[in-house]
Amino acid sequence: MCRNITELRGLEPAATDEEIEAAARQYVRKVSGVRHPSAANVEAFEEAVRKVTEATHVLLDALPERRQPPKTVPPLRRPEVRARIAARG
Repeated sequence: MCRNITELRGLEPAATDEEIEAAARQYVRKVSGVRHPSAANVEAFEEAVRKVTEATHVLLDALPERRQPPKTVPPLRRPEVRARIAARG
């Protein structure tokens, strides 16, 4: 389903809070079909993002370290992702 969500486990340096929240937000958008929540939906949308972010932190903390970084996420891509997040904020 969410083929373009960045794999977060095993990144060097470790995935930041911003990267984890961005992945959670992308997941909630995909599942809900809502890209920009209306005033009526924003509370439920943001609560879902918060819960998915929290669950992702729990999952990443519980998993053992990877032996090598994911092949699908070259380190050079990460600054671009951070720039997009900063541009939105």
